[in-house]
Amino acid sequence: MKTQVAIIGAGPAGLLLGELLTKEGIDNIILEQRSADYVLGRIRAGVLESVTVDALDRVGVSQRLHQEGLPHDGIELVFEDMHHRIDFKKLIGKSVVVYGQTEVTRDLMAARQAKGTTTYYEATEVTLHNIKENDPYVTFMYQGQSMTIYCDFIAGCDGFHGVSRKSIPDNVIKEYERVYPFGWLGVLSDTKPVSDELIYSYTERGFSLCSQRSATRSRYYLQVPLTEKVENWSDERFWDELSQRLYPEAARHLETGESLEKSIAPLRSFVSEPLRYGHLFLAGDAAHIVPPTGAKGLNLAASDVLYLADAFIQHYVEKDATGIEEYSQKALKRIWGAERFSWYMTTLLHHFDQDDVFTDKMRRAEFMHLLNSEYAQLSLAENYVGLPY
Repeated sequence: MKTQVAIIGAGPAGLLLGELLTKEGIDNIILEQRSADYVLGRIRAGVLESVTVDALDRVGVSQRLHQEGLPHDGIELVFEDMHHRIDFKKLIGKSVVVYGQTEVTRDLMAARQAKGTTTYYEATEVTLHNIKENDPYVTFMYQGQSMTIYCDFIAGCDGFHGVSRKSIPDNVIKEYERVYPFGWLGVLSDTKPVSDELIYSYTERGFSLCSQRSATRSRYYLQVPLTEKVENWSDERFWDELSQRLYPEAARHLETGESLEKSIAPLRSFVSEPLRYGHLFLAGDAAHIVPPTGAKGLNLAASDVLYLADAFIQHYVEKDATGIEEYSQKALKRIWGAERFSWYMTTLLHHFDQDDVFTDKMRRAEFMHLLNSEYAQLSLAENYVGLPY
């Protein structure tokens, strides 16, 4: 087979890139190691920046998002006995939209299927060849047959554990990582959200986050030690602990019920540089991971893909290689900005085992600064709704 861009990974990054290229007449094929059902079954975050919404508008897959998505004009921050709302609309005139990543993926998959663009699910033994040369190609196994795709470029959108980043020589790539000493225990339930907006809480018992997927489906998280096991947490124990990490008024409005999904996710900050090696380009979780505290994972993937799609369009339509040459530097600038904010939110709102009294005092002083400084609130709001693209 021959195509212009081979895309590795059919998560939202790979699917969005495929739609952006198809819209401009640039041929592409997507390879995905997992089944389509598995991809759709992954439970992920769903706070979308305007950049992400605009990207979905651009490829015409945002109708359901605008019908079912929940615009949020702010968030609530809780620190022990204090709580304060950060009003995005008032501060910077922007907002975010709550719409599950699973639904974004579903919409993109449906659009690709409707166009009849080629996607190989359950493609195994994916191997990248000649990525430094002018004739790259990808080999893989599909339904027991050996397949080869010859292409101009390869887009690695296959996540943290994918083959793309691992195909770059160790003496070329640099990796920066911070692994946090705790995880998030998450529960998805068909219960009315405790609040119309997200509640981020720092308490003596640990961090909690009250989020949502719709007006009738909630997503809640608790900070737990990395050694914790999901099987140790019954639904009853989870709801009891969450209620103790909420301020009294919110706790009174907490609706409990059977969990639909329960899991523990570790937290890490990770960036690899550069994002380009020859004819291979990294995007999304293949290039970076952020702790979910800042709601940046999906949004960073979307901005990566927009930079990359525009670079390919510039190359094919305008015969200009500037976008390709500048992709890594341009994307990394926004990535590190989002990494900083995610690190800041994680540090502000979580207990760390090594914290001493001085660190606790500094954390409280930082929150008091947020309460009393409109400039501090402005900075938080600007970062939360998304840095300039």
